Amino acid sequence: MSATLDSVESWSGKDRGDENFPVGSALISPRLRRHVHAFYAFARNADDIADSAVLAADDKVARLDVMEDVLLGRRGTGSPSATALRASLAETGVTPQHSCDLLVAFRRDAAKLRYASWDELLDYCRYSAMPVGRHVLDLHGEDRKTWAPSDALCAALQVLNHLQDVRKDLDALDRCYLPEDLMQRCGTGLQDVRGAAETPGLRRVFDALLDECDALNRTAVGLPQATRDRRLRLETAVIVGLSRRLATRLRRGDPIATRVKLTRGDVLSSVVASLRFLP
Repeated sequence: MSATLDSVESWSGKDRGDENFPVGSALISPRLRRHVHAFYAFARNADDIADSAVLAADDKVARLDVMEDVLLGRRGTGSPSATALRASLAETGVTPQHSCDLLVAFRRDAAKLRYASWDELLDYCRYSAMPVGRHVLDLHGEDRKTWAPSDALCAALQVLNHLQDVRKDLDALDRCYLPEDLMQRCGTGLQDVRGAAETPGLRRVFDALLDECDALNRTAVGLPQATRDRRLRLETAVIVGLSRRLATRLRRGDPIATRVKLTRGDVLSSVVASLRFLP
């Protein structure tokens, strides 16, 4: 990577509307929405670097290092999204630790292609997903008692996304998040992930991971109840509903044959269900 590059970033074209959950939606207070968007832009650009099919692992890590240096003020230029987030953090007083934690996961993505166990995958979620919820909660001044249900929700969403993209990740990046010990116990392997449709062994793997997601979602149900900000309470309630509905769809669908997605009906149902948290 050239040290003279104006920016290490290269946007993939994926944006907030491509996510399974709302990102800084109209439910969020207008005074905070731009700060949520700044955090998302930083995460999106870092994720795009980590998921590049053309960059070498060392180049990915070097670019992510530049993003961290700009974020923390150790470097003046090189990452516009980090510059914008640094300004946001200065204005809001939110710690940069959550953003730096994300970079830990993205550096891991640059080189790590397999996960040995559920515990190892959950540790990845600790850096790839949980900081997102923690950042938004801190931005709203929420109590840290909200972190536990938020961590559970973010981890569930991350694993569900891995299941959605299991075939694509392996084909494009030779990366697989399915725990190797679980695949071995279920009598399956990467050759089945590359198949045209799920095998009985893969279905057992998927169901075991969905069991874990269901447990995480049961913990996540407490997040809206613990959230003080009314707008954020509604947003978290919608996201909890979407997480539960996506898990149900993945129970019924085949993520090898096609990408299992939420429907507009799922979104509407989640919004309607969230209204009980209005008071």
